[in-house]
Amino acid sequence: NLTSPRWEIFAILATCVILLAPFIYKWRIQATITPPTPTSAQFSGTLSCKECHEDAYEKWKDSDHDRAMAIANDQTVLGDFTNVQFTDPYTTKTSRFFRENGKFMVETEGPDGKPGVFSISHTFGFHPLQQYLIPFPGGRLQCLPYAWDVDKKQWYRLPPYDVTGPDDWLHWTKGSQTWNGMCAECHSTQLKKNFDRQTNEYSTSWFEINVGCESCHGPATQHVTWAKTPPFTREKIVNFGLSVQSSGLSPKKQITLCAPCHSRRYQLGDNTHQTDDLLDLIVPSLLTEDLYYADGQIKEEVYVYGSFTQSKMYHRDVRCSDCHDVHSLKTFSDPYKGNDLCLQCHRASEYDSKTHHFHKKMDEGKPSQGYLCVKCHMPTRKYMGIDSRLDHSLRVPRPDLSAKLGTPNSCSTIDCHGDKPLEWVVENYNKWYGQARKPHYGEVFAAARTFEPGQGPKLRALAADGLLPAIVRASALSLLRNYPAAENASAFQQAFESDEALLRYTAINIMDRPSEETLLKRIAPKIYDPVKAVRLEAALRLAGIPRDKIREQDRETLARLLQEYRHSMEYNSDFAPQRYNLGNLEQTLGNSEQAIKFYQEAIAIDEQFFPAKVNLAMEYNRAGKNSEAEELLRQVISANPSLYEVSYSFGLLLSEMGKYEDAAVYLGKAADGMSHSSRARYNQGLAYLKLKQWRKGTDTLRMAVVQDPTNEEYFVTLARLYLGFRMNKEAVQLAEDVLKLAPNHVAAKELLRVVH
Repeated sequence: NLTSPRWEIFAILATCVILLAPFIYKWRIQATITPPTPTSAQFSGTLSCKECHEDAYEKWKDSDHDRAMAIANDQTVLGDFTNVQFTDPYTTKTSRFFRENGKFMVETEGPDGKPGVFSISHTFGFHPLQQYLIPFPGGRLQCLPYAWDVDKKQWYRLPPYDVTGPDDWLHWTKGSQTWNGMCAECHSTQLKKNFDRQTNEYSTSWFEINVGCESCHGPATQHVTWAKTPPFTREKIVNFGLSVQSSGLSPKKQITLCAPCHSRRYQLGDNTHQTDDLLDLIVPSLLTEDLYYADGQIKEEVYVYGSFTQSKMYHRDVRCSDCHDVHSLKTFSDPYKGNDLCLQCHRASEYDSKTHHFHKKMDEGKPSQGYLCVKCHMPTRKYMGIDSRLDHSLRVPRPDLSAKLGTPNSCSTIDCHGDKPLEWVVENYNKWYGQARKPHYGEVFAAARTFEPGQGPKLRALAADGLLPAIVRASALSLLRNYPAAENASAFQQAFESDEALLRYTAINIMDRPSEETLLKRIAPKIYDPVKAVRLEAALRLAGIPRDKIREQDRETLARLLQEYRHSMEYNSDFAPQRYNLGNLEQTLGNSEQAIKFYQEAIAIDEQFFPAKVNLAMEYNRAGKNSEAEELLRQVISANPSLYEVSYSFGLLLSEMGKYEDAAVYLGKAADGMSHSSRARYNQGLAYLKLKQWRKGTDTLRMAVVQDPTNEEYFVTLARLYLGFRMNKEAVQLAEDVLKLAPNHVAAKELLRVVH
């Protein structure tokens, strides 16, 4: 018998050893390899992902992310450099594109306004246009103002077009076209800007020149180490060792993953790839007049996030990956060849029907694309001269708002019914959909932007409406600065306690001259807010509070946050606004010399950045340098005549200098433009009185009284003047007129009692 019990025992033992081997091996691996901690994770490169993620890699290859930036060579450069010339239609100056010693070269206007020859080092993007970068001193890469139109195969001029010359910040050799600060953070992986405020130089670096896997997934060495371990011995680690979770996310979290690049914003620092809230990394722009139309439609280039967060889709938990493949970035179907993309969620019988869109399909007669969802709900706007971008607010067309507010509407675009008058569009729209319209926040925003009276309560209602998008509510809060009132305090208080970081940040940022009590009781607790931008803004508002009034246990935290705020501003101090912000902090802390230095630096970066000039003028005024202050404010008003608040400040400065004639002129301009404020008119009246122009003075003061009848200071000043000139009849008439407007006016009642 060859199968004795002894051999059976050995067979059983051998089988056990085989079965246990993986576990023994795993134990040995664990004993010799310590899994790296998340903080030790480094960048490993896109090719390290390819071996296991071949499908994702192939989709990514040649995508917009892959070709976001590249070294200029024969494979990457698309433009024509065969000694061709291009004449700028805006400057009539000619540039030449050629090759020299294997390099791509351009002869064009340089920083001194004279023609110069420059070598191109990098390409930037690849469709529908390609830009080119030129190395400059100080580690700068400058974006050439001419780009290659890939489809038309020709050179063309990029905006901005209204560049005044080589000293203009908008000139291609100046800050607005510096790649390091304007573009770099979203076109390369692990970008570190490394700007030195002291030397004004960059030592910008990247790990990968383009947008690779780790731009979204974060540094991956821990994941790569885990993946290279035999499958049956792998340690169970969080998120497979990836620094950033990208699967199993809530819709809002996924959008937050994309937003640091796909938004109009300013950075708080380099992308750390570690964040719980978007405002730990950036502060997104609100629906401001320079960026968005009053109804929230895109005006300037805002990169999707701000428009999409206004949409119903966003609030129904639609996410980027519902329409876009996350690796190729392409939509799952072409929205210009049918509505399949939208019909993933929307019923075809209801929405892909003539009873909904009222347009014939391409095979039903006269060619029309009006039946396509994107044509109505995602109108395009061109940026970079030729790049059409879809408005992601996915809104219902509102030609009626176009008639009221002058906003665009998708029906009136050039490729739809742009050849028809707006009245025709509105009439036919009403025939199709009836005349009932929901109220729109755009109507309130449009009125508030022009200081139209009575908008304060409406703005407060919008800010408090939890059904509205956070970006709309925060924008309503920001417009409350145009309507100072005691009632605003409750709106700010509600925003302080909001779950939305953007609302908390905006309330702290916008609140006008909060009392010391409000600062200490409402804003001081926010230095412990879980979100970085909120903490920093709270610290900034507390900077001017005497330290002995700050709780002892809060002082160290406040000092640390103010230093952190400085670091965030210095990170972006290649831009004038951040130098200006540093100046404001020093001014708040009472460091006038430092404040002046930062304001001057801001102006040196961008001579047209007027806020720095205004604040510098104020510091000069405090230092008794009124002539220097006068010159700065004249520059600002000359370049920006509609800045009526500056005209008001200038009028007050001229009054202080005894230049009452000029003061009256500028105070009058301010009063004409600031219909929401009566103070400028009142001070204009006082300037006329200083000139002994009694009739002009009394008439102007009367205008101020009528504009703000509840202001007893205005009334008392004019009444005393009338009585001093023995013009009792005019004084009585004034009191009677005021009581019609303000029946409880104490001073007016007292005057009538005394005179009668």
